[in-house]
Amino acid sequence: MNTQLTGTRFPWLNEPPLASLLSALDGDGEEARVVGGSVRNALLGEDVIDWDITTTALPEEVIARATARKWKAVPTGIEHGTVTVIIDSHPFEVTTLREDVETDGRHAVVRFGRDFRADAFRRDFTINALSLSRDGTLHDYADGLRDLAARRVRFIGQPDRRIAEDYLRILRLFQFHARYGSGPIDPESFAAAIRGREGLRRLSAERVHAELLKLVAASRAGEVIEQVDGAGFLGIVLGGVARVGEFRRLTALEARFGISADPVRRLAVLSLFTRLDAERLTRRLRLSNAEAKRFLAIAMLIESERRMPAPSRARELLYRLGLAAFEDGMLALAAQRPEDDFGKVFALPAAWKAPNPPFGGKDVARLGVEPGPRVGRILARAEQAWIDEGFPENRELRQAILADAVRVTP
Repeated sequence: MNTQLTGTRFPWLNEPPLASLLSALDGDGEEARVVGGSVRNALLGEDVIDWDITTTALPEEVIARATARKWKAVPTGIEHGTVTVIIDSHPFEVTTLREDVETDGRHAVVRFGRDFRADAFRRDFTINALSLSRDGTLHDYADGLRDLAARRVRFIGQPDRRIAEDYLRILRLFQFHARYGSGPIDPESFAAAIRGREGLRRLSAERVHAELLKLVAASRAGEVIEQVDGAGFLGIVLGGVARVGEFRRLTALEARFGISADPVRRLAVLSLFTRLDAERLTRRLRLSNAEAKRFLAIAMLIESERRMPAPSRARELLYRLGLAAFEDGMLALAAQRPEDDFGKVFALPAAWKAPNPPFGGKDVARLGVEPGPRVGRILARAEQAWIDEGFPENRELRQAILADAVRVTP
């Protein structure tokens, strides 16, 4: 189905640099269209920040037309027909029309083609197969418009075949439904995902990791995760028990206290209970160093606190952890303790600014202590005493605390 939908739906279609690129690629026997997520999001009224282009032109022709206009062309996925064209610092992925020749559930061998319909039907979901010509004509070969209107995410053609082409599409089904869908997951697509779920074990950790972060960050992640876990998927990808109840409470806490959803924190709350979980998932999902550090910090706080901290303890944690780690840990802890009201804990950062450490090595040296390991022990004891006293600002009291630490520390 072709529909003329230019105007307010796609205000960017006639604006540079996109319009310049389409003008360069569309003509002299070749055709180029905007495809996929940018078209889908525009129709849903969501922001569009980048655009993917599909074209009949072969990669070498794309490069030739780009360089003729002094644009940078980078063959980022040349074996699959993708060239990144950079115009005024804005990258555009331009991909030649393709057909799958062979797939193994993880990778595909493709050949280039000139049939937009065939290219649409090799995509995953109907809502991702929409394409837009330069003149504003919307092309809908797979009934994607109807599915968008119904907020339904479903596979194109035979779901089992789409999944067998790439098992990551199972997780993409859940992620896209959690972001764009409504109600339960499309029954036919979900049944096919259940039949193919063992294929998830064949995927690389990096691909699973990236898709999980997108899934847990989605607006309807809580209810979708519950359905997904009930069918046994999370045990496969996490290699352990998923904490769905805690995850749903976390999403409710974020909404209640106006805290932005963070995918790393959400994944940690879904999958962690002890530091052993953190270490196992670091290996299993190939977490980055920063992600692994956050996972371990959350797990250690869950282990050490076990209950809502008293006001004095909450201030100490905020001081020692910093705002970001404090928020991570308190949200994780609150998700496990639904009987406690963490309202005052979450209000603390706005009401109290953690002070800077009051003592340093020079302060200890002024009291006649020689440099060495003892200085560190004195500072640690003095700092803890200062915290226990409620972070006093009085200079004389601080000096007394430090002097006492020097006196009693061996």
